[in-house]
Amino acid sequence: MEYVNLGKTGLKVSRLCLGMMTYGTSKWRDWVLDEEPSRPFVQRALEAGINFFDTADIYSAGVSEEVTGRALRDFTRRAEVVLATKVFNPMGPKPNQGGLSRKHIMDAIDQSLRRLGTDYVDLYQIHRYDSETPIEETLEALHDVVKAGKARYIGASSMYVWQFVRAQYVADRHGWTRFASMQNHYNLVYREEEREMIPYCIAEGIGVIPWSPLARGFLAGNRTRAKADETARSRSDAFAHHLYYQESDFAVVDQVVALANERGVKPAQIALAWMLHRPGVTAPIIGASKMYQLDEAIAALDIKLDAEEIKRLEACYTPHPVLGYA
Repeated sequence: MEYVNLGKTGLKVSRLCLGMMTYGTSKWRDWVLDEEPSRPFVQRALEAGINFFDTADIYSAGVSEEVTGRALRDFTRRAEVVLATKVFNPMGPKPNQGGLSRKHIMDAIDQSLRRLGTDYVDLYQIHRYDSETPIEETLEALHDVVKAGKARYIGASSMYVWQFVRAQYVADRHGWTRFASMQNHYNLVYREEEREMIPYCIAEGIGVIPWSPLARGFLAGNRTRAKADETARSRSDAFAHHLYYQESDFAVVDQVVALANERGVKPAQIALAWMLHRPGVTAPIIGASKMYQLDEAIAALDIKLDAEEIKRLEACYTPHPVLGYA
């Protein structure tokens, strides 16, 4: 396993991050694994050298954090892993149970730490931008979370670049903690982040940890134009149908599948290898509900693509509307 710095921080993370959205309770989503079948994935990831684990309070309505915390306590030492979680989405129906107000952030971090069974998280991320709360309020609260020792670093997720730039400017102006990372929507069939967000992150030394590097399984190559719903997740994942499935997306997948066949590897490995070659990318966040998916993702670290192969994979891409911020 290779380890790299998260942006310009001194924090070392593995080149793959295991996304914990898949693990929690099937009562939340039918494709989510319950606790006992989830645990071998954490153990296998640790054995392979993955030290970076990403969850969120909203995943399985908090159960993902509980499952993540117990597995990491059982299989490793806290100091040896980089644990990330997120805040923003509503955790209940009442006022102040969501968003990025000072009240909710202070309540949410304590609840996340309780569920995770730890005194701190390494990376505390805002899951989305909150247009209803002044950015100054959010940033001061996050700074206080860091100064209280409840988080080591803070990160952000999908938003417009102008929002991210403004947030960093406000943090600098007040001497508050800056965002160290951006968890954005990026893969072979959604590359709009290459226009501004990724160049900005490279220029500012911000780590890029893309979500959905396999386009929620679309780049695995098992969904055809005639029958898009080939997996349990795709059948129940209306969000994926909103993000992908246009003709040019299938054309990209055709190239991925063809190159995978030539290389004797799996399409998902080609798509992930492409991501690992992209400038600025620190650690894609991978999901796995079957052990072979995790093993293949780990093996993709060894696949090297040449310039012609990369050009071929990218040739069919067409611009998309901005997707994934909501």
